[in-house]
Amino acid sequence: MAIKPAEIVSLAGGVGRYKADLGVPNFIVRGFMGGMFIAVGATLATVCSTGLETSLGPGFKALIAGAVFPVGLVAIVITGMSLFTSDTMLIPVAVFQGKTTWKKVGWVWLWVYAGNFAGSLFWAYLMFWGPLRKYGTPELSAFGQSAVAMAQSKVLSYVAAGGAGLSSAFAKGIACNILVNLAILLGISADNTTGKVLGIWFPIMAFVACGFEHSVANMYIVPAGIMLGAGVTWPQFLIWNLLPVTLGNIVGGLVFVGAAYSFCFKRELSPSNQNRPAILERKAA
Repeated sequence: MAIKPAEIVSLAGGVGRYKADLGVPNFIVRGFMGGMFIAVGATLATVCSTGLETSLGPGFKALIAGAVFPVGLVAIVITGMSLFTSDTMLIPVAVFQGKTTWKKVGWVWLWVYAGNFAGSLFWAYLMFWGPLRKYGTPELSAFGQSAVAMAQSKVLSYVAAGGAGLSSAFAKGIACNILVNLAILLGISADNTTGKVLGIWFPIMAFVACGFEHSVANMYIVPAGIMLGAGVTWPQFLIWNLLPVTLGNIVGGLVFVGAAYSFCFKRELSPSNQNRPAILERKAA
């Protein structure tokens, strides 16, 4: 029997309550692992899509990158790690259901974001010594050259566009996190691993193939490029990419998924609703 939409939202609130109560050391460690897993997906997308634009065209290159990137979020969800972009939806949903507080929302976001950044940088450093260079020499591999080009595109294109570039990064951040949190809700709706993988895979493939912006993925992609010699500075990355993308991710997760779904199913989730399905309490526990 399929889970009803209101039940999915209730379960999301239960997950948010659980995450909000974990404590700072847990936030950091789970965030570190989550950042590293997203970076694994981004590395795989870089490797698998390298060179395809010249042989099969840019559309097919985007499709292949999108098709392999979701492995990172699948690993996070299945193993219970933490990701800032999904927590922009999960913790507020718990607040809307009276299961935690707004003070905890900010606290979780802060430490998970820091953990994600640390995990992403760690993986970028490993890749700097790994497949992005030829056997640890200064010479870049084809994958390293692709990583440099990607880092420059994700920053310098916005710098060149000025204010319009900031708006573009912000808008892409919103679109990205709508799809990311749709994937989270679909993953929550499944009772088995196969269902979770399928639920997560396609929305994540869509956001990557469409070229939307994910703050945690960018915590790996741009620093990896900088380490390899991309013509991008850290201030440029932080101001022209990470800041507007992060703000867009927050709006996408909090407003367009968390608040929207909580509003749509407010009546069904009300404690006073006598017809509230038992599964809401049983599965969220």
